[in-house]
Amino acid sequence: MFEFYPLCIWEKKNKKVSYSCGDKPYIEWITTIYVNTMSNLLDTYNKILPLLHSLESADNYLNQIRVPKLSDKELIALNLSAGFLGIDSENHLFQLLPSELEGRIERSVYNRRRRRLAVKIEQFRGTLSNRIIPNEQYHIVDSMPLPICQFSRARRSRICRQFAECAPDYGHCAAQKMTYFGYKLHAVCTVQGVFKGFDISPASTHDIHYLNDVKTQFSQCVLIGDRGYISRQYQDDLFEDNGITLAVPKRRNQIDYAPYPPVLRKARTTNRNAVFPIVRPVSG
Repeated sequence: MFEFYPLCIWEKKNKKVSYSCGDKPYIEWITTIYVNTMSNLLDTYNKILPLLHSLESADNYLNQIRVPKLSDKELIALNLSAGFLGIDSENHLFQLLPSELEGRIERSVYNRRRRRLAVKIEQFRGTLSNRIIPNEQYHIVDSMPLPICQFSRARRSRICRQFAECAPDYGHCAAQKMTYFGYKLHAVCTVQGVFKGFDISPASTHDIHYLNDVKTQFSQCVLIGDRGYISRQYQDDLFEDNGITLAVPKRRNQIDYAPYPPVLRKARTTNRNAVFPIVRPVSG
């Protein structure tokens, strides 16, 4: 008897279960994915590293007694490659580490050096994003919830509560109709989906306060947002100080109501679905 699933076929015979995916056994199928991901990591690393060399000639940026086997620039290239492939686990990353990089750095050392190079990584990321899309007139501003635990465990959670200024808080996401405990991610990206700036705040912070940071990072552009960014005061300040036009849909009960352009609505919706995926509550 067979039970068909999207990826695998389960065959049950005498209480023994064997797995297959098409014509390949399950183990062979998983091994193929593993090898392909490892190959993609090496290929991506070999493409990003020359780009970093073209941006800056120095290889090391930290004061270290001994010259490391894996330079700071190579570590940054590895970190950017993992982010590009969606590898968000260091354990998974070091399992996929190719033979060319294996043995040149330990996982704990990688973690410490990566945190110390956070500013440099952000500089490279910003420079690369400007190289990809140098002059973009239209940008999209949006936010998404970052829950850190289930809502029922919020009172018992001690994550990041050491300092009051960065402690998590309760918030509500109108788009997903959920109340959560944690933080909120604010970001500005291009219509093509390239991030140009982002910040994290407690969940109770209103979206419109992020526009104060936008004033120091952008100028002479059109900023597309949702109704959470409606404010005549912020709209005038952005235009007068930096030449930023804030394009948000207006409420029907506003005096100067006008239909929102379909082109801007489609760009904002498509971008939100692709760049800001729906965040499901964490299980922990």
